[in-house]
Amino acid sequence: MAKERIVNIGLVQNSCSSDLKDNLRKAVEGVEEAAKQGAQIICLQELFGSTYFCDVEDYENFKLAEAIPGPSTEIFSELAKKHNVVIIASLFEKRAQGLYHNTAAVIDADGTYLGKYRKMHIPDDPGYFEKFYFTPGDLGFKTFDTKYAKIGVLVCWDQWYPEAARITALKGAEMLFYPTAIGWHKDQDDQTNQEQHNAWQTIQQSHAVANGVPVIGVNRTGVEGDMQFWGGSYVTNAFGWLEYKAPHLEEIVKVVPVNLDKSDSYRIHWPFLRDRRIDAYGPIEKRFIDEE
Repeated sequence: MAKERIVNIGLVQNSCSSDLKDNLRKAVEGVEEAAKQGAQIICLQELFGSTYFCDVEDYENFKLAEAIPGPSTEIFSELAKKHNVVIIASLFEKRAQGLYHNTAAVIDADGTYLGKYRKMHIPDDPGYFEKFYFTPGDLGFKTFDTKYAKIGVLVCWDQWYPEAARITALKGAEMLFYPTAIGWHKDQDDQTNQEQHNAWQTIQQSHAVANGVPVIGVNRTGVEGDMQFWGGSYVTNAFGWLEYKAPHLEEIVKVVPVNLDKSDSYRIHWPFLRDRRIDAYGPIEKRFIDEE
């Protein structure tokens, strides 16, 4: 009997401060701890190198950006090679003078920089002024052939868009990763908090169900300004079942095994991909359909 294809997923959920060196230290130590626990693919949270600076529009924050590949990818390439792990690192990319992206770099287990995904959907909401900083991604939805699996990487606000998950899955991603920074405003009531968190969790479990692939989200925790980031990093199986969910208010390093062979079984018994009516989906390309 063939051996099941299990991949150990490492989650590093941290709080961040204005001390950039300390943020990097915590990320590196998180990767090393996850590797010690047997992780093979390790995902860091969105923009782990600093506080979530997009809560304000401040030109000084552009100084936080770096080239990709660059200093951070060099550090994580050495770590990946040392521990034989794949690393997904979410960074503030300076592409050129005056041109910046919210970007995830993917590094293979031998330390090879495999490439980047630039966040496609850019929010602009109170406390999340990302359009001030980031140009929308222009690389499309991407997959990366790593040592352990073919993975898709999306970033935070991309989580709410089934089209992003679908296209990435259709390109062969065996699992979807979402580095994330989302939280509650300190003045919100409990019901609003729970509604928002439940919606966030439900939409991502739905991506797993609809596409028959495991979905992994890694969020930050801790209080920054008016925001309590809600943690809750998670791993689903290929049918949306929560294999693990982190606490809201604690830093964690967790390794969760994921069975990639299950995707075939779920897709056979729930054949959503078989029954798609691709001949009828042309209207999805329109912003809105005005019917007379």
